[in-house]
Amino acid sequence: MVPLFIPGVPGGPELLVILVMLLFYIAIPIIIIVAIFNFLDGKRGYEQRIEALEQRVEQLENERR
Repeated sequence: MVPLFIPGVPGGPELLVILVMLLFYIAIPIIIIVAIFNFLDGKRGYEQRIEALEQRVEQLENERR
């Protein structure tokens, strides 16, 4: 008969603890880094959009003259 427990191999509770540790030590920092990158990229996007609008206003003002 084959035993259900293999010595040296983690069981259910141990695997659950390992998965929770992976969540805290890997997934959460990655989520934080992605959120910071998106926040900073959004600010740069506003600057680029404002520059484009300023250029367009300048073009329109030059056309009126």
